[in-house]
Parts: sequence; structure tokens; C-alpha cells
Amino acid sequence: MFSRAQVRRVLQWVPGKQRLGVYRFLPFFFVLGGTVEWIMIKVRVGQETFYDVYRRKASERQYQRRLEDASETELQQSIK
Repeated sequence: MFSRAQVRRVLQWVPGKQRLGVYRFLPFFFVLGGTVEWIMIKVRVGQETFYDVYRRKASERQYQRRLEDASETELQQSIK
């Protein structure tokens, strides 16, 4: 593993310390977030992307809610 001194030395190599301070790492994380988002949209695992799975699960949850609401409505009507 890395020692604290090694990590500190590597972090000193990142330019912009005087002008930007801690925020000098912001562009790196911005690019990292964009890359992760691109992977989630474009890269397929099997036949699906992350968003395909997300949309399918959201649709399944909505369908289950409609079924539950319909069964509650039928139950209330049968009680009356």
C-alpha cells in the first residue's frame, strides 16, 4: 500500500495549488464522472445497458403499484 508521504508527494505534482487550492482536482473528477456516465449509457453487459435495466425496473414497479391500487379499490368496493 502507499504511505502517507508517497500520496502527499504525488498530490504535490498536480498543478494549480496556489491559484486553485483544493479545487485543482475538480477537472479530474468532472472527467471521471463523465466517463462513468458514458459507460453507463453506451457499454452493454450481455444485451443491456445500465439504463435499460433502470427503465425496466421502474416500469415493473409502476405496474406493481397499479395492481396494488386496483386491488385496494376492488376491496373497498366489495366492502360497501
